[in-house]
Amino acid sequence: MAAISSLSFAALGQASERKVSVPPTRSLASNFDGFRFRTNFASESFGVRSSNSSSRMVIQCVAAVADLPTVSDTKLNFLKAYKRPIPSIYNTVLQELIVQQHLMRYKKTYQYDAVFALGFVTVYDQLMEGYPDDEDREAIFQAYINALKEDPKQYRNDAQKLEEWARAQNANSIVDFSSREGEVEGILKDISERAGGKESFTFSYSLSLASFQLLCQLNYVGPFIRSKLCAALNINKRSVDRDLDVYRNLLSKLVQAKELLKEYVDREKKKVVERAESQKANEAITKCLGEFQYAANIKQ
Repeated sequence: MAAISSLSFAALGQASERKVSVPPTRSLASNFDGFRFRTNFASESFGVRSSNSSSRMVIQCVAAVADLPTVSDTKLNFLKAYKRPIPSIYNTVLQELIVQQHLMRYKKTYQYDAVFALGFVTVYDQLMEGYPDDEDREAIFQAYINALKEDPKQYRNDAQKLEEWARAQNANSIVDFSSREGEVEGILKDISERAGGKESFTFSYSLSLASFQLLCQLNYVGPFIRSKLCAALNINKRSVDRDLDVYRNLLSKLVQAKELLKEYVDREKKKVVERAESQKANEAITKCLGEFQYAANIKQ
């Protein structure tokens, strides 16, 4: 199995270890403060030499990735594409994800495929479940993918294509893709060859989640078949299991935070209603007193 350059989903686990706090929305978001990377993708070397035939200095500059956008560029593109405010409980996770995906996207070994798309779409849809507005949720998705200079429609279509393929498989055929021909089979074989080859291969949380999502379509995600699928794809099952555990934990914490936020919002709405009813009662009393005083003045 190839040496794997790992940008795993486990970094998000830092968020899941923190205790969820209730009141302000900002404090809810703090439970998902997450991962940071110290990955250097750019290297520049400079050499200076003098020419005997000329007094000019010839400066040679080699920049491997001089034109690659920075994380700040990608974040700015996202903010330009989607200008409406995003509740902090969702925005905090989104901002951390976009950092991680930017680093994967511009890594030399990165190669888009439908499996990566399925993994990300699965993560996005589950993390954004319960978002107040469905149209906004899809608009955020498009802004996110466009910020990475990729095609959101292709992500959706490829993810759907893989899920439909998986639903037509069984526990044996889904791991026996290497012996068959077909579009999806070709995608899986390509991943298996790259992961099992000598060249560097970028393992990501998207691959972990995609493999799990494929098995979910069979309604059978036991450890035995997961081991067989990982072996067929030439990926490390330990890495997959670790990412899945961290992801489940994160989802659990996010669900708790959403529930706490809902309780907080409901309490605030109730207070507003109570204040409005109290104000109406006061106004009614004031009106009655005014009428009583007016009637008393007339009698006098």
